Amino acid sequence: MIVGRGPSALAALLLLCCYTTHAAAADLADKLRDDSELSQFYSLLEQNPVANATLSLRSCTIFVPTNEAFQRHKGPTHVLYHITTAAFSKDQLEKTVSSDMAGNPPLYITKSRNGDIYVNNARIIPSLSVELTNREGNRQVMHIIDEVLEPLTALPTAKTEINNLDALQFIQKADQLSVGDNKLRTYRSQLALMKKESLYNAPGAHTFLLPVDEGFKITTRSSLVDGKVIDGHVIPNTVIFTAASQHDEPKTSAAFEDQLKVTVSFFKQKDGKMYVKSNTIVGDAKHPEGVVLSEIVKANIPVKNGVIHLIRRPLMIIDTTVTQFLQDNGENGALRKFLEVIMDSGGAVLDGINNLSEVTILAPSNEAWNTSSIDNIVRDRKRMTDILNMHIIKERLNVEKIRQKNANMIAQVPTVNNRTFLYFNIIGEGADAKITVEGGGVNATILQADVAQTNGYVHIIDHVLGVPHTTVLGKLETDPMMSDTYRMGQFSNFNDQLNNTQRRYTFFVPRDKGWQKTELDYPSAHKKLFMRDFAYHSKYILERHLVIADHVFTMKDLAQMSLTTDNVVLPTFRDSLKMKVTEEAGHLHDEYASHEWTGYVITWNYKKINVYRPDVECTNGIIHVIDYPLLEEKDIVVSGGSYMPESSICIMLANLIMITVAKFLN
Repeated sequence: MIVGRGPSALAALLLLCCYTTHAAAADLADKLRDDSELSQFYSLLEQNPVANATLSLRSCTIFVPTNEAFQRHKGPTHVLYHITTAAFSKDQLEKTVSSDMAGNPPLYITKSRNGDIYVNNARIIPSLSVELTNREGNRQVMHIIDEVLEPLTALPTAKTEINNLDALQFIQKADQLSVGDNKLRTYRSQLALMKKESLYNAPGAHTFLLPVDEGFKITTRSSLVDGKVIDGHVIPNTVIFTAASQHDEPKTSAAFEDQLKVTVSFFKQKDGKMYVKSNTIVGDAKHPEGVVLSEIVKANIPVKNGVIHLIRRPLMIIDTTVTQFLQDNGENGALRKFLEVIMDSGGAVLDGINNLSEVTILAPSNEAWNTSSIDNIVRDRKRMTDILNMHIIKERLNVEKIRQKNANMIAQVPTVNNRTFLYFNIIGEGADAKITVEGGGVNATILQADVAQTNGYVHIIDHVLGVPHTTVLGKLETDPMMSDTYRMGQFSNFNDQLNNTQRRYTFFVPRDKGWQKTELDYPSAHKKLFMRDFAYHSKYILERHLVIADHVFTMKDLAQMSLTTDNVVLPTFRDSLKMKVTEEAGHLHDEYASHEWTGYVITWNYKKINVYRPDVECTNGIIHVIDYPLLEEKDIVVSGGSYMPESSICIMLANLIMITVAKFLN
């Protein structure tokens, strides 16, 4: 179907009639005809006399979709919307150019940081642009694009002609426009009530986010849409089409002043769904701080003064509990799989969340569940319930609070069962900072933080906690708390064995702060432990921490074993490790720790060592992060600026005796 005739249509047709040689008209058309990848657009172009006249007689720029783009496209193609009556190379394209369609609706040009250029939501494919002069001596340019351009059009039933509407006219005439089943009656009513029409008919180029009626099922929600909320749905002086958007890059909304500061950003899930989120950085009594997510239900609707995206629910408004948020985003939303697993586990987890007056949920994204290791666990309802509970915290924990907890140490936060802790870490600073959380041996990154609800927060993460997906070596390599142990094991070749999936390891890993404490206790020895020249001695000490058996030993196992014996004997690489494990209450070693800690304590050689993080599961074993290495002063001999363990001295003496005996026998 070919639609649209520009205001110059009559003149173009007259010129075409006067032009006697049609074959001579198509220098640019020849290029199109000869390229099999552009045949579908060429076929439509041939049927449009106005477009043919433009190519024959005038300067122009033509944006040509590939055949592949047409395969994804549904609906009519408006050929004249792909043509401008001036020639623009890529460098000459300005922020807007007028199309040749009726009313001359603008095309919006976005030049991204990586050099890509977009026309509305279509990317200009690099190196395929063509520039030439037609036989009338007029300059013409052709750009190949990866998407068919879609203008705003009216429904066939519309009684009046609709051309080049601005955003306000779009809202007022939405029922006559081709926008699917989406209705805007509630938002339109609030817009009029708040007298904010001028925001939507303002000249320029802006981004408008319009919540559809579906987002107002909660009857009281519409009353919360005041003037400031309406401001928060507009990004002034910036046109953002989804393909050209910088994901998770906050843009200042019209609601940005001294007392209220709201930013808006776009992001895309791996399933292709696009979302927009508001972040109220500075709030007030009516507009609380926090993030609100909304799915884009119809994107990239171009209007005279910018672009419109229809969104599922209004931004800025925080009026649902965590439970309601999970249910609202469960059916087809960003947390569909998470809610499925909760309900398949009996629903008790959801009831528990609902009973909490304050709660924070670490909700794995839909993609996080797509691993084979999880498929087997899902069938075990009891274990799955334990894993789900690992994602629930009985307090309001937003990013700012995590930063405060993380100021002097990796933040340790208990989950609902009070026996499992989560460990938050902030990597980097400012806008580039990344927040990770570790639970049950899994390190996850927070993808979307601070999604605010009336009784807490939801943070969307990229892995399911408690379902290990890496080996002991992989965990050691990626966990920021174990970096010193990993570094020591690397240069001593101790780490080589830890990727072996045929073995089962129980590894007592001193955290970095533990190694730092040895620097105070044994400064000379500590320095040499991390020197390649002393790799043998470093390896010897690490081997003491590694238990190799046909099964792993959890802290609960070791505590129970300790009830019946003075010392539990565990097999290590060279010898055995003797210890006793008890549960005690006290403070962590960190001088800034303010909370009581109840957990496991190892007694080794009359020395008590707290277990900072028990039972970090891996695919080939388990790690217990301890507060101090299994190291004593008598292990180290310091003499003439060097040291070595006593056993190493014995080995060297034995070797010396053997060499002497061999020489004597010879």
